[in-house]
Amino acid sequence: MTTDHHGALVHHVELWTDDLALAERQWGPVLVALGCEPFQHWDHGRSWRRGASYVVIEQSPALHPGGHDRLRAGLNHLALRGPKPAPLAAALAAGWHQRVDTGTAVHLVDGQGFELELVYAEDDA
Repeated sequence: MTTDHHGALVHHVELWTDDLALAERQWGPVLVALGCEPFQHWDHGRSWRRGASYVVIEQSPALHPGGHDRLRAGLNHLALRGPKPAPLAAALAAGWHQRVDTGTAVHLVDGQGFELELVYAEDDA
């Protein structure tokens, strides 16, 4: 198996959204609390980077209308590792709703139905 020189499995994740402004308000603070830095900014999208991986939020002109439904085929949720208190507090302050807390991870849902699982660092669980 070949890996890149950074050892990251995921290069990037791109989420298409119906409302870029809402997604930026909700995802931005959480990603920053997870140690990401703003990376790219263009008319229809934003991205945040940590190390060799980055997350893209885009309201593409090619988007088919209908909204996101995590219970349909496609992405159910995105799971990211991080410390417990700061990302959770940032998410709740940005309008995310907590769906479940397993003790080792918390599942959150944003205003457009995207689910984010924050997997706690072992020393934070």
